[in-house]
Amino acid sequence: MSETEFTYYNAIFSDGHFEREKIGELLNKGGAAGKIYKSITHPQLVAKIFHDKSKSQTNRRKLEAMLVNRPNNTCCSHGEKQFIQIAWPEAVLEDDEGFCVGYLMPFIDTKEAVSLDHIMQKAVRKKMNISESYANRLFAAYNLAYIVASLHRCGHYIIDLKPSNLFLYKEDMIVAVFDCDGFSIKGDNIRYPAEFVSEEYIYPEGMSQSCEQMGEEQDKFALAVILFKLLNNGIHPFSGTPRKQTDEMLSIQSRIENYNYAYGLWPDSYQSAHPYSMHEYFDKKTLNLFDRAFMQNQKRPTAKEWQEHLEELFKQLKTCKNNSEHIYFTSKGCGICAMEEKIKLKLQKIKDESQKPIKIRGLEISELSDEKNKEIKKQKHLKFIKLNKIALMGIVFYFVFFAALTFILKPYQDVITSKGLFLQLLLIAVFVRLLYKLLKILPQKLPLLKNDILLNMLKIYALINILISFVILNDLSFSILSLVK
Repeated sequence: MSETEFTYYNAIFSDGHFEREKIGELLNKGGAAGKIYKSITHPQLVAKIFHDKSKSQTNRRKLEAMLVNRPNNTCCSHGEKQFIQIAWPEAVLEDDEGFCVGYLMPFIDTKEAVSLDHIMQKAVRKKMNISESYANRLFAAYNLAYIVASLHRCGHYIIDLKPSNLFLYKEDMIVAVFDCDGFSIKGDNIRYPAEFVSEEYIYPEGMSQSCEQMGEEQDKFALAVILFKLLNNGIHPFSGTPRKQTDEMLSIQSRIENYNYAYGLWPDSYQSAHPYSMHEYFDKKTLNLFDRAFMQNQKRPTAKEWQEHLEELFKQLKTCKNNSEHIYFTSKGCGICAMEEKIKLKLQKIKDESQKPIKIRGLEISELSDEKNKEIKKQKHLKFIKLNKIALMGIVFYFVFFAALTFILKPYQDVITSKGLFLQLLLIAVFVRLLYKLLKILPQKLPLLKNDILLNMLKIYALINILISFVILNDLSFSILSLVK
């Protein structure tokens, strides 16, 4: 990089001294406010240069207030390492015309850090090679509460507090925060408000406010949401399963606005808890703190309360006998093991269901090849021919039977006539009804009989032959003739 490619600004530090700052290559395009550049003069620092120079005076006053009122724990020691936790401004940057263009802040090596989102769920932790130790997530939760509490002691509020705006040194579980110029900053008799806030982390009462009006309550709510997700495998405290399929599927922020918290002492009317939530295995005091944070008309716990409580939890941890990476807090046992077993059973059920053959009209899909289809069609055709042959033989027998009905019944003439005409007619009516019912059922089995004309002909043929037999056996023809005479 040639000397002409460097940019120079004036750096004004908190103690009032000036330095000429040499700015190098672009490191990160940054967010909505500005880009991040390497500092050549101070390698341990980076420069954030704002996009919008028109806000020079406002930005300068806010940054000066931050230099005066800074948290006392912007960095920490863990083992033999030093970590930047809060990328707090070290100096205001201005150009040669006197415009505030940005500020210097500590350099955080993002190669060693990941977004806090990455430790929420097991699949992502595995992909990012992050430890599965639940104690690490508990420590990250404690560390976050500690940072927020230290900012609140100075009267500063993060406002846009969400996992994607937080970073984690994945080897040590130390949390770091960037873009501090976007916080709500306390100055002398004035507050410099935040400019952004994100859905799914906005407290219910804040739905009627602008982010400029938000303060500690917003941070207390958003902090509790993140802590819940850290302790509960990424499950949002306002996610869940709607109790009625007919209910409208509300967004997470709408559920927050309606206080649809399903993990508290009282059940929620809109939704039940996520099926793989392990909140029932939390310590009772943890549950009480979450109830206060998310239920209506409750006093939300402060970041300091969370810090102290999470510190207490470390003193009562119990290591799971089945997996040393698991820990638990109560006599209920290891919630992680319980949820993993529940997921395992669900996956096995899905696997078993997927291995069942899918059938269409009683046939497995795997059998529906072209060759198989041809074979099926051939078999259906042969069956059709066979059934028609049976039907044809039945029709021939039907015609012969009714044609010979008189001769078949002749030996029983005396018995039949002794029953009287009325009873005979009644029996004929019953027989004909049964015959017609049979002829109605047979077409479902025999394709040839689906012809309505053929069926009607068979019915008429049978009825005529029955009446002829009735007349002959009762010698009614001669009686009628005698009546005519």
